[in-house]
Amino acid sequence: MRTPDWQSDDGAIQLHCCDCMELLPTIEAGAVDAVVTDPPYGISYCHGARKGGKMMGTDGMSIVGDDKPFDPVPWLVWPCLFWGAEHFKHRLPIGGRWLVWDKRRHGVVRDQADVENAWCSNAGVARMFRQVWDGADRELERDTPRVHSNQKPIALMAWCFGFVAGSTIFDPFMGSGTTAVACIRTGRRFIGCEISREYFDIAIKRIKRELAQPQLFAAPVETHTQAEMFGASP
Repeated sequence: MRTPDWQSDDGAIQLHCCDCMELLPTIEAGAVDAVVTDPPYGISYCHGARKGGKMMGTDGMSIVGDDKPFDPVPWLVWPCLFWGAEHFKHRLPIGGRWLVWDKRRHGVVRDQADVENAWCSNAGVARMFRQVWDGADRELERDTPRVHSNQKPIALMAWCFGFVAGSTIFDPFMGSGTTAVACIRTGRRFIGCEISREYFDIAIKRIKRELAQPQLFAAPVETHTQAEMFGASP
């Protein structure tokens, strides 16, 4: 594999700052157990607040690669879980399962969607994760800084691991490193790739901070245990 641009002292966390399509052909067979990622959806997203359907301003943050359709095919050599998959569902194989994140406080109306959807290549019934995460309105992780426009809760990404097997997770679009933090908390190994140097550096800071904390698990947890822990069964 391409030499990591940063890795933890024990090598369990390996980060690459490059285009993930450059990293892909260097990954050896057996190095990755599953891909869990929130890729660019191909919708030319630009973060900004809305009220009554009107843009109230934007922070100018956009997603690298989001100006063209996302192709999931290169990653399907592994078990995969993709967030935002409804935007490229016509490119996905038949089968798999859908996961839903219910993220809005019930009774509160917003212009944007109340849920986000993920597709998992492992077959099964649809499952739902509930955690309020609407700007400053959060049920949990209130002390987690928002450092990425599309940042997801750590608990959500840890929940995702209950639907894929294996102890080494690969996130080719790791952004600010939330999936890596979830891997540390659940005793998994992680390989991440991020094209933006800004987000790559943010991810390193978050990972170093997490590694400095006492960890609950010293070894990878079993898939069924992980799913039960976060309120869903595979």
